[in-house]
Parts: sequence; C-alpha cells; structure tokens
Amino acid sequence: MALSHDRLPMALTMGDPAGVGPEIILKAFAGHAAEMQAVCVIGNLAVMQHHLAQLSAHLPSGIQCHEVLTPADALRVPTGHVPVINVTPDADIETGKVSAAAGRMAADAVNWAARAVLRNEFNALVTAPLHKKALSLAGVTYPGHTEMLQALAAEHLSLPVADLPVRMMLSSPGLRVVLVSIHVSLRQAIDAVTEANVLQTLQIIHRSWPAMHGRHPRIWVAGLNPHAGEEGLFGLEEIQVIAPAIALANTQGLQVSGPFPPDTVFMQAHQASGADVPDVVLAMYHDQGLIPVKFLGIEHGVNQTLGLPFVRTSPDHGTAFDIAGQGLADPSSLLAAVRAACSSP
Repeated sequence: MALSHDRLPMALTMGDPAGVGPEIILKAFAGHAAEMQAVCVIGNLAVMQHHLAQLSAHLPSGIQCHEVLTPADALRVPTGHVPVINVTPDADIETGKVSAAAGRMAADAVNWAARAVLRNEFNALVTAPLHKKALSLAGVTYPGHTEMLQALAAEHLSLPVADLPVRMMLSSPGLRVVLVSIHVSLRQAIDAVTEANVLQTLQIIHRSWPAMHGRHPRIWVAGLNPHAGEEGLFGLEEIQVIAPAIALANTQGLQVSGPFPPDTVFMQAHQASGADVPDVVLAMYHDQGLIPVKFLGIEHGVNQTLGLPFVRTSPDHGTAFDIAGQGLADPSSLLAAVRAACSSP
C-alpha cells in the first residue's frame, strides 16, 4: 500500500563515502533526532557502519544504523537511529581519498534516490556532498548533482534535457542567490549571459517561488561588468542583454529590478528592510553569486535546485576530505537543508 504524501519519508543521499557526508548525517541523527525522524539515508550500510565505528568517540552511545528495504520501513526505525537503504555494492573506500570507487558509490546513491523520488516514494531529496573529480574518475559524465538530477528528471518525464531547464539557488540567512550558469568555465559563463538565458532564469524563479513561499518573488538582478557597465564604459552586456531581459520579464508580470552593480547588490540586498527587501538576487555566474552567500556563513547555507519536478536541497559545502573521519565536521548546513526541504510543500 502506498503511503499518503504527508507520511512519505525524505530521501537523504550519503554523499561521497570518503568525505564528511556520512559524518554529518550521523551527527544530525544523533543531535537532532526529532527533525531527522522521517529521513531515510540512501547509500551503503557498510560505509555508514564504518563511519559510526570510526566516530564513536564523537557520537552518543546507542546510535545505530538499521538497514531498511523500503521507504515505509524507514518510518518505523526508533527515533535517533539511522535507517539506511543499501543501494550500492560494498567497496574498499579510504576516508579522505579521492577514488573512482567512492565516486561510483555516490553517483549510484543519487541515481537510485532521484528515481525513487520521481516515483513519489519520498517527498523530497536532500543530497550530502559528492566530489566532482571522484565522479569523473568513475566515468560519470555529469559535473555535479544539479546536472545529474536534471537529466534523470527529464528522462522520467520523457523530455529532452533542454526542455527541463533548472537553476541553482544558494541561501544563507538574509540572502538568496540564483545563478544564470552553473558549473562551466568563466569564459563559458560570460558567453552564457544572453537575453534568452537571463529571461529564462527569471521565469524559472518566478514559477518556482509560489510552491516554496506562497507568492511570487521580488527579484534584483546583478550586472556582469564592474559598476554594471557604467553606462557602457566597462561593457555593453547590461545595456544590450540584461536590461532588455528585465524589461521583457516585467511585461510578463514578474517583479524584477536592475541591473545593479555586482560589487554592492548583494550587500544592499542583505541589509535591505521593509518593503525594499528582495526575495532573491540573480547573479550572472557561479562565483559572483556564491562568494557573498558563503561569506555570510557556510554552516547555514543551503543549495536548492529550481525547476525540478521535486524538492531537492543540499548543504552548501563540499566533501571536506581534509577533515573527514576526524569528528570535526559540522552538520549545521545539512540540518538547514533538511529544514528547507521540510518547509516546501
């Protein structure tokens, strides 16, 4: 019998097994049992048990990992214990080391979990960090979660990938940023600043927002060039590309302002108050938008993919191989990602 949607568990992928993903998951369950009660880990049971043993000095006694066979079984695991659906073959994984075996295990967990969410077996997907080089070594052609989930969702919907455009949104307290382009070189990112891409990103934000917040968003747009081009002195993209996209978006009923100088727009958005507060700032490329978000506090940052047919969030940090297995990893960003997924319908 299928569970009703409000009783479906949340899927949480293990992340790269050589990184801090298993550790932050175990710490989240150990320290925030009530919030994690309906969360089910997708990955490898042996890996989770290995990290549990490795981190025994940093975790309360009594926490256990339980293998479950179905999403429904996860809801019956005792509070504070960790339900794990074992979806990958066992492999020798060395904590803190990049490897093809770890990349394959991480990718297999994401693949399995995404397909299960698309079948409505889970109500949302939270993904622990994976390592892009490990994915590449494993022969995975996608550079990261966002592109992989986009392709899986498009396949499920029988659509070409180009017909399911998605965008990355990063959030820290007081600032949300969406990116026009994601994991491409800076040269490619500049080339991606076209009127069509900027307009499409604004439309994706506008369509996605009501499901998360119950209303349409107020959007500020950053320029590409210093001082937003200074009226054409430092570049013409603002005049020829970004401003026309904004104007067209506003004729379609969107609430969009800009382009604003990129060196101040994020600060002004974070400090704004009252009716002037924007819901989100649109950045033209990856680092332009992510540097201010991460500066505000990576421990509370959340990555969310807009445009997918399901809710997907992730911590706003990487695999942290340098501290993996040492009990030093902070689960705060993972917990923020779980809370963000829970708050979305």
